[in-house]
Amino acid sequence: MTTAPTTPPPALRPYLTARHELLWQEADAFAAEHVAPRAVRMEAAPRKVERKVAELMAERGWFAITVPPVFGGLGAGHVAKTVLVHRIACVSAAVAAILQATLIPVGGLLHFATHEQKLRWLPQVADGSLLLSIAVTEPRAGGHIGGIETTAERAGNQWVITGSKIHIGNSHLAGAHVVIARTAPPGVSTSQALTAFLVESDREGISVADHRPGLGLHGFSAGRLDLDHVRVPEDNIVGEIGQGLSVAQSSSILYGRPNLAAVSLGLHEAALTTTTAYLKTRPRYQGTLSDLAVLRDRVGDMEARLRAARILAYQSVLLLDQGLPCDAELINAKYLGHQWAVRTTQDAMELHGARAFDADYPLERLWRDIQHTYPPAGTGEVQRIRLADAALDEDRIQWSERLAAEAAWTDHDPTAA
Repeated sequence: MTTAPTTPPPALRPYLTARHELLWQEADAFAAEHVAPRAVRMEAAPRKVERKVAELMAERGWFAITVPPVFGGLGAGHVAKTVLVHRIACVSAAVAAILQATLIPVGGLLHFATHEQKLRWLPQVADGSLLLSIAVTEPRAGGHIGGIETTAERAGNQWVITGSKIHIGNSHLAGAHVVIARTAPPGVSTSQALTAFLVESDREGISVADHRPGLGLHGFSAGRLDLDHVRVPEDNIVGEIGQGLSVAQSSSILYGRPNLAAVSLGLHEAALTTTTAYLKTRPRYQGTLSDLAVLRDRVGDMEARLRAARILAYQSVLLLDQGLPCDAELINAKYLGHQWAVRTTQDAMELHGARAFDADYPLERLWRDIQHTYPPAGTGEVQRIRLADAALDEDRIQWSERLAAEAAWTDHDPTAA
């Protein structure tokens, strides 16, 4: 798996500006210098949370890549965000996960926080002093938002939050969490029953369980938050009371799904690059494995999937930057991007034979990491149902049209820090 700087393929030229290409090169250089050495150490110590690389990305302002300059961010937009996540994921999906997981709650603040709240919180994100998580998933409800049991009850000018959240990205790095809690009694429609709160991690009553490594993404923390009568002030509500479902859904669609499409794309590219390098250097008969037609057929299928996934990922976020309705395109990029990456990674495992199982060879890590892009921001079943809604003209809420048009992303410089 190469870490040498690359240039964007010509097929991406309709989606990238010259500034995006500079950011591509910057991300490749960062990944080669800072991510590649850490990827090896992260695999060797799966029980440790990687913190230093988060600091290095924060120094570059990457956690505020979509935050407007007025709040200290780069204001570079979703194509630029995809470039960063994609290029870093080519070297380490775990490090890419650290980046993308904070960008999701940042999206929630951008779209729903008041101007005063943005002035209070987003400059801290931009200067790297505050990383965020979004806490929606629960032990019993899983990702079913309508089943959320965490409650928030009013107590004077404060709210008291009690409940548990799991699979929270950057749970051990975040200085604050966007927590979705139930604020209405049973029987109230989910669309009006939930509210989003910004909960600082040092508030009394909030605790983070010890880090437990998963199948893949070693070094990335996706842990459990327990909230035991945690008090937050009224002005920590993000959006309006009863608007929590909108905060969670819009963040998932506009940020979570394209972010995961970019992670899958990086893993997909790394699996194919690793495979072709192996086949071209493995002797067989009077040539190498890459000369065998039966193997070239498999590689051709892998290449076709990668090219298609790349176009889907970048086309969807360009539409988002332009303020056009593209919810279905974002969903499709995540759904097919993951599916195709899984097939290519499995092909890569088979084409390597027993070599694929060596712990010191990157392919085994790629296979484990790609499993982590299926559940978040909606499983494949959820994505297909949403796509069916679009096909049947039942996709009534277009978050991309309602929210993304508020910012003229393409007017800003993605490389300005």
